[in-house]
Amino acid sequence: MTDVIPAPAPVRVPVRDGGSFPVRRVYCVGRNFADHAREMGAQAPASRADRGRPVFFMKPADAIATRGEVHYPPGTADLHHEVELVVALGRDAPPGVLARDAAEDLVFGYAVGLDLTRRDLQSAAKQAGLPWDTGKAFDESAPLSEIVPAAAIGPLAARRLSLAVNGTERQAAPLSDLIWDVPDILHELSRLYALRAGDLVFMGTPAGVAALVPGDACEARLDDAIELRCRIAAPRVR
Repeated sequence: MTDVIPAPAPVRVPVRDGGSFPVRRVYCVGRNFADHAREMGAQAPASRADRGRPVFFMKPADAIATRGEVHYPPGTADLHHEVELVVALGRDAPPGVLARDAAEDLVFGYAVGLDLTRRDLQSAAKQAGLPWDTGKAFDESAPLSEIVPAAAIGPLAARRLSLAVNGTERQAAPLSDLIWDVPDILHELSRLYALRAGDLVFMGTPAGVAALVPGDACEARLDDAIELRCRIAAPRVR
């Protein structure tokens, strides 16, 4: 069958030491650090047994931005940063619900990303009981570092995730503070979706989310292992 329009090229993310990672889907986890849940007005679990189920949402693959410049989006006056660990899947999950102890076998590598959020649109949608896709799933809403193979990162729990804006640190937390760790999240996602090679999972953000304006310079890090630098540019001229 002949395409009636040109097929879009897949979104590709650079991989450290060569090659690229074609992106299939982008899953995101909400409220995965207790301190951030509290700052957003939600109740954080008191213990592991009280966690319930994680909150998921999605961004389109073409929201990924790997350039050093990200344009301030239209339709908002309150763009917020949320720094996150990002998991890149290199293998398809087997049929059925994925066992926790098999989850890390799917992981190709890790990156650092920003879940940019039009907070005013998200808040208005929440208050009206409506979906908040417009607050999360927009162009260039997912700036992303290169992907680093998992073997080069090692155990995650002791790693520290951070974000500085214009040289001042705004967000930071050890990954041991995650309410649901990587095996937990892949297990829970597999209850709802068929996980495939090419999927990315944004793992949630610590407290300290705040506004960005054009000209701001962001530096997100996972210790000294992964770095993302980007600048918020003026809105695109339409």
